Amino acid sequence: MNFKDILSERSVFINKDALSPHYLPEKIIHREKEIEKIMRVIAPVFKNKRPNNVFIYGKTGTGKTSSVKYIMKQFKELPSNGVINYINCRMYNTRYKILQKLANDIVGFSKNGFPPSHFYERLLSWINNGNKFLIIILDEIDIIKDLNELIYTLTRANDEIRSGGISIIGISNKISFKNQLDNRSRSALLESEVVFPPYNSEQLKEILLYRANLGFNENACDSSAINLAAAIAARETGDARYALKLLMYAGEIADERKDEIVTYKHVEEARKNVEKDLVIEAVATLPEHQQLVLYALSILSINGSKYQKLNGEKEDLFMMGELYETYQKVCKQLKKEVRSSRWCKEYIRELEALGLVETISSGKGIRGHSTLIRLLYSKDWIKRTIEGMLAQ
Repeated sequence: MNFKDILSERSVFINKDALSPHYLPEKIIHREKEIEKIMRVIAPVFKNKRPNNVFIYGKTGTGKTSSVKYIMKQFKELPSNGVINYINCRMYNTRYKILQKLANDIVGFSKNGFPPSHFYERLLSWINNGNKFLIIILDEIDIIKDLNELIYTLTRANDEIRSGGISIIGISNKISFKNQLDNRSRSALLESEVVFPPYNSEQLKEILLYRANLGFNENACDSSAINLAAAIAARETGDARYALKLLMYAGEIADERKDEIVTYKHVEEARKNVEKDLVIEAVATLPEHQQLVLYALSILSINGSKYQKLNGEKEDLFMMGELYETYQKVCKQLKKEVRSSRWCKEYIRELEALGLVETISSGKGIRGHSTLIRLLYSKDWIKRTIEGMLAQ
């Protein structure tokens, strides 16, 4: 076997990238209303007026980032004094890093060792001297560690700008993150809001059919594969990324087996790999203390409860108080600041929304009405995965 042999093999794919969740197609299906609403918020910039800030939220895989990148592409095709700058907050997660990146992208200055105020003044000078409008897209805005300070800095800038302005487009998977904002930041950021609901099965079918026509050779993908991938994704979360990965992995399995057509059987097999892939991605993007709570739950699941179970409760269910005790021990061992039990409960709610844990009401009998928590994935695998991330 050599590279020539591999390259000469037949494939069900004509353009595998078209099935990637990161691929930006020519049209975004079933997000026309949301795209129009965001465009209307931004449109004043073409009349030399500062757009409102806008907050976009919805679960993972509901088309938020794709829609915004589609709008960016449309924006750049028309002349204006506006510049849109996209920032992935997974990579740039502090006010300093974001101001430094903006200074680099906008005015070509990114040297280390300068205070945030230096980058800020350079941006203001660029805006004032050219009557510019800077629209900053902060994708996964909830990951920014000092978000209130960043929002204050950027919105305050408009008081110092003689002509032009700065606007923020924030994107988040978590509507609850707004509770972490102070009143000033909340009122500034939430001038306009756009909600992206989950896709239903029929919408996912249309999205997958469109992408399949771009990604697979003619007649290489059976309708049964598209229907099953759409149904699984709709039943789980309404996540288009999940559906696309199912179809792409199914195509890879078909190639490995030298099958000429992707069918529902390939999708069924692909499901195991996709779920593991998405869980790793979800865990990797969790804020640190959510990772620590999940890590504590994995340790509890491995070691078992020290409390006697009542009412025949299964061993993989744990009380919130016991989880909080383990979380406290984990934080002390790792020399991390311990958050309050109220925050621990909030983290569990968010982990449940992501499908990583499940909560069950105990009913009467276990310290009154208690909340019991269960880890939904392999305890050993989750523990190893988070240990690897915490060690980085």
